Amino acid sequence: MTVSKLEEMSDRIELAHQRVQKDFQDINPVVGLSRKMRDIGYDVDVIMIDCHSTKRRIILLLHDDSPNTVRYQFAFLDKDPGDQYEDISHQELSEQMLYDWMVSYFSKTNL
Repeated sequence: MTVSKLEEMSDRIELAHQRVQKDFQDINPVVGLSRKMRDIGYDVDVIMIDCHSTKRRIILLLHDDSPNTVRYQFAFLDKDPGDQYEDISHQELSEQMLYDWMVSYFSKTNL
């Protein structure tokens, strides 16, 4: 993954994360970046957005060979992710969309 695409996505996530924390007391996402897949030979960066209170996770995959596409999955902290990921263009995955995903998926009303 080119650093610029990863940095762009990280910036969007950071802004969405700040808004969620400001707007919702009961949603406190934790964002992590893993480059461990690179250590075992895969050209991909993994971003995980976790909510410990609902035990839910949003996984974003940024592949070097498709820098304009982000693969994503709505998953759970206590279960292995499935094999099925959805694709969205890097440009379409905006700060607002990330905010909306965090609010809707991590909301306790959706349990």
